[in-house]
Amino acid sequence: MTPKERIILFLLAAVNFTHILDFMIMMPLGNYLIPHFNITPRQFSFLLASYPISSFISGLSMAFLADNFERKKLLLFTYAGFIVGTAACGLAQSYEMLLSSRIVAGIFGGIIGGQVLSMIADLFTYERRGTAMGAVMSAFAVASSAGVTFSLYLVDIFKDDWHVPFLFVVLVALIIWPLCFIYLPVLKDHLGTRESILVKGRQLLNTLTNKYTGLALLFSGIMMMGHFLIIPFINPYMEFNKGYPRSVTPLIYLVGGGASLISAILLGRLSDKVGKLKVFLWCVPLSFIMVILITNMPSLPFALVLSFFAIWFALATGRAVTSQTMVSSVTGSAGRGSFMSLNSSIQHLGTGVAALVSGFIVKTNANRQLLHYEWVGYLSVAVLFIALLLGYYLFRHSDTNKRTSL
Repeated sequence: MTPKERIILFLLAAVNFTHILDFMIMMPLGNYLIPHFNITPRQFSFLLASYPISSFISGLSMAFLADNFERKKLLLFTYAGFIVGTAACGLAQSYEMLLSSRIVAGIFGGIIGGQVLSMIADLFTYERRGTAMGAVMSAFAVASSAGVTFSLYLVDIFKDDWHVPFLFVVLVALIIWPLCFIYLPVLKDHLGTRESILVKGRQLLNTLTNKYTGLALLFSGIMMMGHFLIIPFINPYMEFNKGYPRSVTPLIYLVGGGASLISAILLGRLSDKVGKLKVFLWCVPLSFIMVILITNMPSLPFALVLSFFAIWFALATGRAVTSQTMVSSVTGSAGRGSFMSLNSSIQHLGTGVAALVSGFIVKTNANRQLLHYEWVGYLSVAVLFIALLLGYYLFRHSDTNKRTSL
């Protein structure tokens, strides 16, 4: 990989870092937001779901338009809108204002994800894409570990002020934006003949109804739903149910995210050597064990708890890197921007649905302990098992044929 490619990957990973951290930080803030606003788990789930569902809507809209724009310009514009929306979150003083600000941030954030994936797919061949995708998706690991942990300690330093993490994201994004303007390449080979909205609408319908692209999108959404079902209430569960102090629970994200970072790089490279599907088929069923352990956790030393989360984060990252690499191969360059925007929006929908479903299942008692959290774990395993079968059906020939479209 050339130095220029490394800079590009670093900047795209940095964009992903801020975008993902902005979404991820809401989940462990449940310990602060639920008592601060005096809201129920269901109302908290609305805060969580507002970002990904608005991202779904904007991403779906961009499926009509993404390939009519030069990729760099579109990324810079949407990233600027994301910064404004996140700044509003950092200044919100009421539940309603925070909810509205999350929607604004989600509208722009939903477009960012698809464009990052499109740029990766345009710049790297399928044979090298696993490594590149792993590098960029390692931003999820960094956001989950260092980003979330540092943000939670900022809350503690500023005396439980939950606004600070959002302002931290804004500060980092304001540094990244001009660097993207300077160093990211102009990508316009996909432009060609600009098509009308009507033509795009027919293409979208064909994408959704086509046997392979439609099922690939369904696969993407199911994967995200299965993964995020248990995440929203990890922090409250650890504190209110298991009694681990609030001061140590951020270590879950630090250790787990660190494991994800290593997993994203190593399993990305491994998938290029032995096959994306093969790595995927190992990671998914092994993650089932960890989901059941986490959601039915007995009283254990916290060091052992951290090891469980490290393994789970690593396996979850492995299945994410390989699944998205395979999904990126179902369309050619000309329609990749629209497809990946649609893919990203479907992923956001899966995440939003997971947050809402989790919020409707989980209840609290008088001591703020969570009830029925284990039900969410069983549902997560069931959903991911469906994704496992669907993924095998869709991509069982992808590693041998190296197709650019199915």
